[in-house]
Amino acid sequence: MKNKDHVEIVTYNPKYQKSFKDLNIEWISTYFVVEPNDLKALDHAEEYIINKGGEIFSAILNDEVLGVCSLIKSDGKNYDYELAKMAVSPKAQGKGVGLLLAESAIKWAIEQGASKIYLESNTKLKPAIKLYEKLGFKEITGISSSYDRVDIQMMLTLNS
Repeated sequence: MKNKDHVEIVTYNPKYQKSFKDLNIEWISTYFVVEPNDLKALDHAEEYIINKGGEIFSAILNDEVLGVCSLIKSDGKNYDYELAKMAVSPKAQGKGVGLLLAESAIKWAIEQGASKIYLESNTKLKPAIKLYEKLGFKEITGISSSYDRVDIQMMLTLNS
């Protein structure tokens, strides 16, 4: 990967579904344990994310998926979307792919009229936390998580 300008961010396409799952399983199992809720979202992405008003983004370079992330539409009042299931291929990490994905997701959310984007993470993922802070996410408390690995929750308030 010489130049991240050649990376294209595309919205959901069923042909990238396998990469969405594989990249997520790869990173989750590197740091944590894959939980039942992970599989629910990864095995049934269309039903769980797309059909409920969310979106899945893939970073493509030469027909290869280098990274993925999703916005899951919230049915609650605390936020509009959850930025979730972000994973970047080990060979593309540290090259700005995660930033491109997150920026594309945030731009898409703004276009949908969102005012708040929420995310859950783990503080041992220091590069991810720094990325989220750079994007303007602030640490919050008070929302219950369905994942064991979550030890930090963050919110981005959009000025739309």
